[in-house]
Amino acid sequence: MTSNTYQDTQLFINGEWLDGEGGASIDVVSPATGEKIGKVARASVNDLERAVQAAQAGFAKWRKVPANERAALMRKAAGIIRERVEPIARLMTQEQGKPLAEAKIEVASAADIIEWFADEGRRVYGRIVPPRNINAQQTVVKEPVGPVAAFTPWNFPVNQVVRKLSAALTTGCSFIVKAPEETPASPAELIRAFADAGIPAGVLGLVYGNPPEVSNFLISHPAIRKVTFTGSTPVGKELAALAGRHMKRATMELGGHAPVIVAEDADVELAVKAAGAAKFRNAGQVCISPTRFLVHNSLREAFAQALVKHAEGLKVGDGLAEGTTLGPLANARRITAMASVIDNARKSGATIATGGERIGSAGNFFAPTVLTDVPLEADVFNNEPFGPIAAIRGFDKLEDAIAEANRLPYGLAGYAFTKSFKNVHLLTQSLEVGMLWINQPATPWPEMPFGGVKDSGYGSEGGPEALEPYLVTKSVTVMS
Repeated sequence: MTSNTYQDTQLFINGEWLDGEGGASIDVVSPATGEKIGKVARASVNDLERAVQAAQAGFAKWRKVPANERAALMRKAAGIIRERVEPIARLMTQEQGKPLAEAKIEVASAADIIEWFADEGRRVYGRIVPPRNINAQQTVVKEPVGPVAAFTPWNFPVNQVVRKLSAALTTGCSFIVKAPEETPASPAELIRAFADAGIPAGVLGLVYGNPPEVSNFLISHPAIRKVTFTGSTPVGKELAALAGRHMKRATMELGGHAPVIVAEDADVELAVKAAGAAKFRNAGQVCISPTRFLVHNSLREAFAQALVKHAEGLKVGDGLAEGTTLGPLANARRITAMASVIDNARKSGATIATGGERIGSAGNFFAPTVLTDVPLEADVFNNEPFGPIAAIRGFDKLEDAIAEANRLPYGLAGYAFTKSFKNVHLLTQSLEVGMLWINQPATPWPEMPFGGVKDSGYGSEGGPEALEPYLVTKSVTVMS
C-alpha cells in the first residue's frame, strides 16, 4: 500500500484476498472530482456462501481461544493500524471526501476502540448462584453467540466497522462485514491489519456487492446468528424485520435528527464553537450531527450571527488539499438532496443566512449553510438533512424546546448548552435520546454507550453494554 495512490479492493474470504467470481466489480468514484479512481470486487452468491462457511469454521476455532490471547492479537492489530494511519487516511479521503485531518482522527481512534474492547473482553464474567439444595451447584455462563453479519455505511468507513468488529472478536464471535461499495479501500485496510496481526483464517470476512442481495443472503443464512447494521431508519427497519423472521439477534444504529438546545443562560461563544464544529464535521454527514438548533429568543440573533461567521470561515475544497476544513459530499445523490432541502426551506419561509448552493460543477461541493426563522413544517425540521445545513428556530420556555426536541420519532443524540444545574437535570430527565452532550461537542468514547431510542434503533455499540448482544447466557445446574 502506498500513501499517494488509490488501490482496487478485493474480498477477504477464509484468510485470502480474492476477486469476485468472474471478475465482477463496481467502480469507485472520487467525490472531489466525480471521476473513477478504482474498483471494488463484487461478491456473487457463491462468494457469499464461501464467506459464511469460512466464518462458521472460524467461529469453531476462535471461540476456543482464551480471552487474553484474543486481546493480545487485537492489540497487535491496533498497533499495526497506528503505524498505517497516514496511508489509510489518504485512501479514506480519496474515496469519501472528508478532510485528511478528520480521516486521520478516525483511523487513529479505531486503534483506541480496538484496544478498549480487547481489554473489556477479558472481563466477560459468568457467576455462581447460591443453590437451594446444598448438593447442587448453579452457574451462569456467557458464551459467544456465533458468526456475525455486519452492514456498514460510507460516512465513517472505518469507525462504523471497527466498533462492531471489536465487540464480535473480543467475545469470541467470527465476523463478516459488508462494507460500503462507495468507500471500500479504507475498511479493507482495517481488515488487513487484523490479517497481518495473525487472525486465524475464517474469523474475519469482508464482502462487497449488491446491498439487498448481500443482506438477504447473509441475514437469512442459518449459520449467521447475529446481525448488526448502521444506516438509515427505513433500511434498518427492513433488515430488523428480516432478522426477526429468522430469529436473529440484531443491533440497529439508525438515523437521527439531533436537537441542539441553547438555553437562556448559555455561553453563546461556547455553543457556536462546539456545535458549529460538530455540525460541519464530515460535511454534516454524521448520524449524530447537530441539525435542529433551538435557541432561546433572547440569544437567537447573536447565536445566528456567530454561527454564520463560523460557517463562512470554513475552507471548502479537496480533502487532500492543505487547509481544507470542509470536503465534498460523498456522492452526487447528496447534492440533489441538499438542493431539495434548500428549495423546501425557501418556499416554507425560512431565511438563508449563508450558503444554500452548490459550489462549482465538478465534484460534490456544497456551501456550509445556515437557515434562520425556520418554520416547523419545513422539511429540514422534520427529516435529517445529512449534509452541511444548520437550521435555527427560537423558543421562549425551555420546556417548549424539550417538547420540540422530542416531537420527532428519532432519538439518537442531543446537545444542550446551559450554566444551570437545574436545567441540566431537566434536560437529562426529559430528552428522549440515547446520547446527550451538554456544554461540549460529541465525545463518543469507546467506554461510553453508543446508540439510540425510538426510530433511531436499539442496542449499543459502546461501553460494556456493546458486548451483551454478542453473548448468550447459559444456565448450568449440577447435582452431586
